[in-house]
Amino acid sequence: MKTITFQQKQIAYHKKGDGKCLVLLHGFPMDSRVWKDFIVSLSEIFCVIAPDLPGLGKSEMLAERHDMALMADAVAAILEAEQINHCVLAGHSMGGYVGMAFANKYAEKLAGLVLIHSQASADDAQGRENRNQAILKIHDDKKAFLTNFVQNLFDEKFAMKKPDAVRFITDITLSQEKQAVVAAMAGMRERESHFELLSKLKMPVLFVLGKSDSRMPLIKIMAQAALPAHGELLMLEGVGHMGFLESPLIVMDALKAFVKRCYLLCE
Repeated sequence: MKTITFQQKQIAYHKKGDGKCLVLLHGFPMDSRVWKDFIVSLSEIFCVIAPDLPGLGKSEMLAERHDMALMADAVAAILEAEQINHCVLAGHSMGGYVGMAFANKYAEKLAGLVLIHSQASADDAQGRENRNQAILKIHDDKKAFLTNFVQNLFDEKFAMKKPDAVRFITDITLSQEKQAVVAAMAGMRERESHFELLSKLKMPVLFVLGKSDSRMPLIKIMAQAALPAHGELLMLEGVGHMGFLESPLIVMDALKAFVKRCYLLCE
C-alpha cells in the first residue's frame, strides 16, 4: 500500500495498473480489502486506486466525525499526489455517498460515477435517529452490532450458500477501531442531499442495485437513475447490499464496460 499525508495524517491506498483511472471506494465500515479481486482484475485494463477511507483500514482518523465531504477531500488529495486529473469513481454504499460529495466538489475531475447500492438522498428524521441508536449500540458492544449488521447485508440464500463471504466481510468490519466506526456513522447521518445535483451531472452515472437489498429502497433509487443526463441502471436478482461479492462477474463486467464508455465520451 501507498500513503499520503493529508491534514497531517496518513491516508493509505492501493494503486495498481496503468491507463485510465478507476477509483474504488468501499462501504461502511470496511476498507479497501473488499476490492481485492476487483483490483487484480480491473488493473489489467485501468489504473485502479482503492483508498482506505479516513479512520478505516490503515488510514488514520481525521476528526471525531468523518463527513462525506471530508472523505471526498482525502480522495482528491490522493489523485493530486498521483497527478491524476480525471477518473471514473465507483463507490459502494457509504463510498457512493463519498462519490456524490466528490461530484459536488470536484465534478471537473469525473469522467463518470458509479453508485453501487448507494443513492443521492440524505437521511430523513427517522434515518438520523436510527443512526443515533446505532452509535449507542456500537459504543455498548461493537462486535455484536457489526456481526448483526453484516449478516443483514446479504441476500439470505447467498449467505447460507457462501458463509465464507459473510465471514470475510465480518472480519474486516470487526478489525476497525470503534471510534472510526462511530465517526463514519456520524458522517453518514449528517450527509447532505445531492438529489438536485444528480439532475445537473453531465457525466454518465451508473446505479447498481440488488433486488434483495433491504437497505436501499428500489423504487426511490430507480427514480434517481432517471435524473442524470446519462443515467444507467443495473438491477441484480438474488442480490442484497453486496453485489460485488454476491454477483462479482456481472458487476465487474458492467464496471469494465461502463468505464470504457465514460472515457470514450470524454474523447
